[in-house]
Amino acid sequence: MTRLIVTTDSSTAGAIQQAGLADLVIAIERRLVWGLLPSNAELDAFFAPRTTQPQQLHWLDDTPSWRIEESDVKDRGFIEMLAEYDTVEFWLGPEPNAQLILLWLLDHCASERAAAVSKSVMRQLDTSIGADPDRLAKQNPPVVKLAQDHLELAGRAWRAYRAPTPQAWGDLLNTDLSLLPQLERSAVELLEELPGITTGLGATETRILELVGPGDVRPFDVFPGHQKRNERRVFDYLEVGTLLDGLARCPVPAVSGLEEGPFTLDMHNDTFRHARYKESRLSLTELGRAVLAGDEDFRLYNSIDRWWGGTHLTNERLWRWDRETRSLVAPD
Repeated sequence: MTRLIVTTDSSTAGAIQQAGLADLVIAIERRLVWGLLPSNAELDAFFAPRTTQPQQLHWLDDTPSWRIEESDVKDRGFIEMLAEYDTVEFWLGPEPNAQLILLWLLDHCASERAAAVSKSVMRQLDTSIGADPDRLAKQNPPVVKLAQDHLELAGRAWRAYRAPTPQAWGDLLNTDLSLLPQLERSAVELLEELPGITTGLGATETRILELVGPGDVRPFDVFPGHQKRNERRVFDYLEVGTLLDGLARCPVPAVSGLEEGPFTLDMHNDTFRHARYKESRLSLTELGRAVLAGDEDFRLYNSIDRWWGGTHLTNERLWRWDRETRSLVAPD
Protein backbone atom coordinates (compact mmCIF):
# COMPACT_ATOMS: atom_id res chain seq x y z
CA MET A 1 0.00 0.00 0.00
CA THR A 2 1.80 3.14 -1.22
CA ARG A 3 1.05 6.50 0.37
CA LEU A 4 1.62 10.03 -0.95
CA ILE A 5 1.29 13.11 1.29
CA VAL A 6 1.07 16.62 -0.16
CA THR A 7 1.60 19.53 2.21
CA THR A 8 2.23 23.26 1.96
CA ASP A 9 5.36 23.68 4.05
CA SER A 10 8.77 22.13 3.37
CA SER A 11 9.64 21.90 7.09
CA THR A 12 6.40 20.03 7.78
CA ALA A 13 7.10 17.81 4.77
CA GLY A 14 10.52 16.95 6.19
CA ALA A 15 9.00 16.09 9.58
CA ILE A 16 6.38 13.84 7.97
CA GLN A 17 9.02 12.10 5.87
CA GLN A 18 11.30 11.67 8.90
CA ALA A 19 8.41 10.15 10.86
CA GLY A 20 7.98 7.54 8.12
CA LEU A 21 4.31 8.32 7.55
CA ALA A 22 4.45 8.14 3.76
CA ASP A 23 6.41 6.73 0.85
CA LEU A 24 6.77 10.25 -0.54
CA VAL A 25 6.00 13.72 0.83
CA ILE A 26 5.71 16.68 -1.52
CA ALA A 27 5.61 20.32 -0.39
CA ILE A 28 3.96 23.06 -2.45
CA GLU A 29 4.96 26.45 -1.09
CA ARG A 30 3.77 28.82 -3.82
CA ARG A 31 2.86 32.18 -2.27
CA LEU A 32 -0.68 33.21 -3.20
CA VAL A 33 -1.36 35.90 -0.59
CA TRP A 34 1.20 38.31 -2.05
CA GLY A 35 1.81 39.74 -5.49
CA LEU A 36 0.21 39.12 -8.84
CA LEU A 37 -1.43 35.71 -9.11
CA PRO A 38 -0.25 33.33 -11.85
CA SER A 39 -1.96 33.67 -15.22
CA ASN A 40 -4.35 30.98 -16.45
CA ALA A 41 -1.56 29.53 -18.58
CA GLU A 42 0.84 29.44 -15.62
CA LEU A 43 -1.82 27.85 -13.42
CA ASP A 44 -2.37 25.08 -15.97
CA ALA A 45 1.36 24.55 -16.51
CA PHE A 46 2.09 24.41 -12.76
CA PHE A 47 0.50 20.98 -12.31
CA ALA A 48 1.26 19.63 -15.79
CA PRO A 49 4.21 17.33 -16.56
CA ARG A 50 7.38 19.40 -16.74
CA THR A 51 8.42 20.51 -20.19
CA THR A 52 9.62 24.11 -20.36
CA GLN A 53 8.27 25.52 -17.09
CA PRO A 54 10.76 27.86 -15.40
CA GLN A 55 12.01 27.04 -11.91
CA GLN A 56 9.39 27.75 -9.20
CA LEU A 57 6.58 27.37 -11.73
CA HIS A 58 6.20 23.60 -11.36
CA TRP A 59 4.59 21.82 -8.44
CA LEU A 60 7.67 19.67 -7.69
CA ASP A 61 10.06 22.63 -7.37
CA ASP A 62 9.69 23.03 -3.58
CA THR A 63 10.70 19.43 -2.80
CA PRO A 64 14.41 18.55 -2.43
CA SER A 65 15.82 17.11 -5.65
CA TRP A 66 17.27 14.10 -3.82
CA ARG A 67 13.80 13.13 -2.59
CA ILE A 68 12.41 13.45 -6.11
CA GLU A 69 15.25 11.37 -7.56
CA GLU A 70 14.97 8.66 -4.89
CA SER A 71 11.29 8.24 -5.66
CA ASP A 72 11.82 8.38 -9.43
CA VAL A 73 9.06 10.96 -9.91
CA LYS A 74 11.00 13.69 -11.67
CA ASP A 75 8.93 15.90 -13.99
CA ARG A 76 5.64 14.12 -13.21
CA GLY A 77 2.34 15.92 -13.58
CA PHE A 78 0.20 16.27 -10.46
CA ILE A 79 -2.74 14.14 -11.62
CA GLU A 80 -0.35 11.53 -13.05
CA MET A 81 1.40 11.33 -9.68
CA LEU A 82 -1.84 10.91 -7.72
CA ALA A 83 -2.81 7.98 -9.91
CA GLU A 84 0.42 6.14 -9.08
CA TYR A 85 -0.28 5.90 -5.33
CA ASP A 86 -2.80 3.79 -3.46
CA THR A 87 -3.68 6.57 -1.02
CA VAL A 88 -3.22 10.33 -1.24
CA GLU A 89 -3.42 12.75 1.69
CA PHE A 90 -3.46 16.55 1.69
CA TRP A 91 -2.01 17.91 4.96
CA LEU A 92 -2.83 21.61 5.32
CA GLY A 93 -1.82 24.13 7.94
CA PRO A 94 -4.24 26.81 9.18
CA GLU A 95 -2.47 29.73 7.49
CA PRO A 96 -4.46 31.49 4.73
CA ASN A 97 -1.79 30.75 2.12
CA ALA A 98 -2.03 27.03 2.88
CA GLN A 99 -5.80 27.16 2.55
CA LEU A 100 -5.51 28.94 -0.80
CA ILE A 101 -3.19 26.20 -2.05
CA LEU A 102 -5.81 23.64 -0.98
CA LEU A 103 -8.46 25.49 -2.99
CA TRP A 104 -6.16 25.53 -6.01
CA LEU A 105 -5.33 21.82 -5.67
CA LEU A 106 -8.96 20.76 -5.37
CA ASP A 107 -10.10 23.02 -8.20
CA HIS A 108 -7.40 21.52 -10.42
CA CYS A 109 -8.52 17.99 -9.52
CA ALA A 110 -12.10 18.91 -10.38
CA SER A 111 -11.14 20.50 -13.71
CA GLU A 112 -9.16 17.40 -14.67
CA ARG A 113 -11.93 15.06 -13.45
CA ALA A 114 -9.24 13.20 -11.56
CA ALA A 115 -10.34 9.71 -10.59
CA ALA A 116 -7.62 9.76 -7.92
CA VAL A 117 -9.79 12.11 -5.83
CA SER A 118 -11.85 9.10 -4.78
CA LYS A 119 -8.84 7.74 -2.89
CA SER A 120 -7.78 11.12 -1.51
CA VAL A 121 -8.29 12.49 1.99
CA MET A 122 -7.65 15.80 3.71
CA ARG A 123 -6.06 16.43 7.10
CA GLN A 124 -6.38 19.93 8.53
CA LEU A 125 -3.68 20.90 11.03
CA ASP A 126 -4.60 23.27 13.87
CA THR A 127 -1.09 24.67 14.14
CA SER A 128 2.05 24.68 12.06
CA ILE A 129 4.28 21.68 12.79
CA GLY A 130 7.50 23.02 11.33
CA ALA A 131 10.41 20.57 11.47
CA ASP A 132 9.37 18.86 14.73
CA PRO A 133 8.40 15.17 14.28
CA ASP A 134 7.38 14.97 17.98
CA ARG A 135 4.75 17.68 17.50
CA LEU A 136 3.59 15.83 14.41
CA ALA A 137 3.06 12.62 16.38
CA LYS A 138 0.92 14.45 18.94
CA GLN A 139 -1.36 16.08 16.37
CA ASN A 140 -2.72 13.08 14.45
CA PRO A 141 -5.16 15.30 12.53
CA PRO A 142 -8.52 13.72 11.67
CA VAL A 143 -9.08 12.29 8.21
CA VAL A 144 -11.74 13.79 5.93
CA LYS A 145 -12.53 11.83 2.78
CA LEU A 146 -12.81 14.14 -0.20
CA ALA A 147 -16.06 14.20 -2.17
CA GLN A 148 -17.62 16.21 -4.98
CA ASP A 149 -19.02 18.76 -2.52
CA HIS A 150 -15.49 19.60 -1.36
CA LEU A 151 -14.35 20.14 -4.94
CA GLU A 152 -17.31 22.37 -5.77
CA LEU A 153 -16.83 24.58 -2.71
CA ALA A 154 -13.09 24.82 -3.33
CA GLY A 155 -13.68 25.76 -6.96
CA ARG A 156 -16.14 28.49 -6.03
CA ALA A 157 -13.76 29.94 -3.42
CA TRP A 158 -10.74 29.78 -5.73
CA ARG A 159 -12.60 31.61 -8.49
CA ALA A 160 -13.74 34.21 -5.94
CA TYR A 161 -10.19 34.89 -4.79
CA ARG A 162 -8.98 35.31 -8.36
CA ALA A 163 -11.81 37.67 -9.34
CA PRO A 164 -10.95 41.31 -10.17
CA THR A 165 -12.80 42.55 -7.08
CA PRO A 166 -13.07 41.03 -3.57
CA GLN A 167 -16.88 40.94 -3.66
CA ALA A 168 -17.27 37.23 -4.40
CA TRP A 169 -14.73 36.41 -1.69
CA GLY A 170 -16.69 38.54 0.77
CA ASP A 171 -19.87 36.70 -0.23
CA LEU A 172 -18.28 33.46 1.01
CA LEU A 173 -19.00 34.64 4.55
CA ASN A 174 -22.71 34.19 3.79
CA THR A 175 -22.08 30.58 2.75
CA ASP A 176 -21.75 27.39 4.79
CA LEU A 177 -18.01 26.76 4.60
CA SER A 178 -17.89 23.94 7.15
CA LEU A 179 -16.80 21.35 4.56
CA LEU A 180 -13.42 23.10 4.59
CA PRO A 181 -13.06 23.85 8.33
CA GLN A 182 -10.27 26.43 8.09
CA LEU A 183 -11.72 28.37 5.16
CA GLU A 184 -13.99 30.83 7.00
CA ARG A 185 -11.26 31.98 9.34
CA SER A 186 -8.84 32.35 6.44
CA ALA A 187 -11.43 34.25 4.42
CA VAL A 188 -11.82 36.78 7.23
CA GLU A 189 -8.08 37.07 7.84
CA LEU A 190 -7.50 37.87 4.18
CA LEU A 191 -10.31 40.43 4.09
CA GLU A 192 -8.80 42.10 7.14
CA GLU A 193 -5.64 42.75 5.10
CA LEU A 194 -7.57 45.08 2.82
CA PRO A 195 -7.19 48.77 3.77
CA GLY A 196 -9.38 49.68 6.73
CA ILE A 197 -12.18 52.21 6.27
CA THR A 198 -10.61 54.71 8.69
CA THR A 199 -6.86 54.09 8.71
CA GLY A 200 -6.26 52.89 5.16
CA LEU A 201 -4.11 50.09 6.57
CA GLY A 202 -4.56 46.34 6.69
CA ALA A 203 -4.50 44.31 9.89
CA THR A 204 -0.78 43.39 9.72
CA GLU A 205 0.23 47.00 9.06
CA THR A 206 -1.95 48.15 11.95
CA ARG A 207 -0.40 45.57 14.27
CA ILE A 208 3.06 46.82 13.29
CA LEU A 209 2.07 50.35 14.32
CA GLU A 210 0.68 49.06 17.63
CA LEU A 211 3.97 47.32 18.40
CA VAL A 212 6.08 50.30 17.36
CA GLY A 213 3.90 52.59 19.48
CA PRO A 214 5.95 52.45 22.74
CA GLY A 215 9.05 53.57 20.79
CA ASP A 216 12.68 52.42 20.74
CA VAL A 217 11.60 49.16 19.07
CA ARG A 218 13.84 47.12 16.79
CA PRO A 219 12.42 46.02 13.41
CA PHE A 220 12.32 42.31 14.15
CA ASP A 221 10.33 42.97 17.33
CA VAL A 222 7.31 43.66 15.10
CA PHE A 223 7.62 40.60 12.84
CA PRO A 224 5.28 37.62 13.32
CA GLY A 225 6.70 34.29 14.46
CA HIS A 226 6.63 31.63 17.15
CA GLN A 227 5.96 33.25 20.54
CA LYS A 228 6.15 36.73 18.98
CA ARG A 229 3.74 39.54 19.87
CA ASN A 230 2.64 39.99 16.27
CA GLU A 231 0.18 37.10 15.94
CA ARG A 232 -0.89 37.86 12.37
CA ARG A 233 -0.20 34.89 10.08
CA VAL A 234 -1.22 35.99 6.59
CA PHE A 235 2.16 37.21 5.36
CA ASP A 236 5.62 35.66 5.58
CA TYR A 237 8.96 37.15 6.58
CA LEU A 238 9.84 38.97 3.34
CA GLU A 239 6.27 40.19 2.88
CA VAL A 240 6.09 41.69 6.38
CA GLY A 241 9.44 43.37 5.79
CA THR A 242 8.01 44.94 2.65
CA LEU A 243 4.96 46.16 4.58
CA LEU A 244 7.24 47.78 7.17
CA ASP A 245 9.13 49.44 4.31
CA GLY A 246 5.81 50.80 3.08
CA LEU A 247 5.13 52.40 6.45
CA ALA A 248 8.61 53.85 6.90
CA ARG A 249 10.00 54.48 3.41
CA CYS A 250 7.22 56.55 1.84
CA PRO A 251 6.46 60.25 1.21
CA VAL A 252 4.79 60.76 4.63
CA PRO A 253 5.98 57.95 6.93
CA ALA A 254 4.02 56.50 9.81
CA VAL A 255 7.21 54.95 11.24
CA SER A 256 10.57 56.64 11.74
CA GLY A 257 14.02 55.29 12.52
CA LEU A 258 14.33 52.52 9.92
CA GLU A 259 18.00 52.96 9.05
CA GLU A 260 18.32 50.59 6.10
CA GLY A 261 16.33 49.18 3.23
CA PRO A 262 14.61 48.25 1.08
CA PHE A 263 13.91 44.85 2.65
CA THR A 264 15.35 42.68 -0.10
CA LEU A 265 17.60 39.65 -0.41
CA ASP A 266 20.39 42.00 -1.48
CA MET A 267 20.14 43.76 1.87
CA HIS A 268 20.23 40.44 3.72
CA ASN A 269 23.32 39.38 1.79
CA ASP A 270 25.17 42.55 2.81
CA THR A 271 26.40 41.96 6.39
CA PHE A 272 26.80 45.66 7.17
CA ARG A 273 23.41 46.70 5.80
CA HIS A 274 21.63 43.82 7.51
CA ALA A 275 23.24 44.63 10.87
CA ARG A 276 22.33 48.30 10.46
CA TYR A 277 18.74 47.31 9.71
CA LYS A 278 18.49 45.08 12.79
CA GLU A 279 19.81 47.80 15.10
CA SER A 280 17.35 50.44 13.90
CA ARG A 281 15.23 52.02 16.63
CA LEU A 282 11.65 52.53 15.48
CA SER A 283 9.04 54.98 16.69
CA LEU A 284 5.79 56.42 15.37
CA THR A 285 5.70 59.70 13.52
CA GLU A 286 2.96 62.25 14.08
CA LEU A 287 1.03 60.68 11.20
CA GLY A 288 1.60 57.19 12.62
CA ARG A 289 0.14 58.20 15.97
CA ALA A 290 -2.86 59.84 14.29
CA VAL A 291 -3.49 56.81 12.05
CA LEU A 292 -3.28 54.44 15.01
CA ALA A 293 -5.76 56.61 16.91
CA GLY A 294 -8.15 56.48 13.96
CA ASP A 295 -7.85 60.22 13.28
CA GLU A 296 -6.02 60.06 9.94
CA ASP A 297 -6.09 57.95 6.78
CA PHE A 298 -2.62 56.79 5.71
CA ARG A 299 -3.82 56.59 2.08
CA LEU A 300 -4.55 60.31 1.92
CA TYR A 301 -0.79 60.88 2.15
CA ASN A 302 0.74 57.76 0.59
CA SER A 303 -0.01 55.63 -2.45
CA ILE A 304 -0.76 51.93 -2.63
CA ASP A 305 0.01 49.64 -5.56
CA ARG A 306 -0.51 46.08 -4.40
CA TRP A 307 -2.39 42.93 -5.34
CA TRP A 308 -4.94 41.25 -3.09
CA GLY A 309 -5.85 38.05 -4.89
CA GLY A 310 -7.07 39.14 -8.31
CA THR A 311 -7.80 42.67 -7.07
CA HIS A 312 -5.33 45.40 -7.97
CA LEU A 313 -5.37 47.92 -5.11
CA THR A 314 -4.49 51.50 -5.99
CA ASN A 315 -5.56 54.82 -4.48
CA GLU A 316 -7.97 55.23 -7.37
CA ARG A 317 -9.36 51.71 -6.92
CA LEU A 318 -9.19 51.21 -3.19
CA TRP A 319 -11.43 48.48 -1.85
CA ARG A 320 -11.71 48.67 1.93
CA TRP A 321 -12.84 46.38 4.74
CA ASP A 322 -15.08 47.44 7.60
CA ARG A 323 -14.01 45.15 10.42
CA GLU A 324 -16.89 46.15 12.70
CA THR A 325 -19.66 45.27 10.24
CA ARG A 326 -17.65 42.58 8.39
CA SER A 327 -18.46 44.22 5.08
CA LEU A 328 -16.64 45.52 2.02
CA VAL A 329 -16.64 49.17 0.99
CA ALA A 330 -16.29 49.73 -2.76
CA PRO A 331 -14.09 52.48 -4.23
CA ASP A 332 -15.72 55.92 -4.48
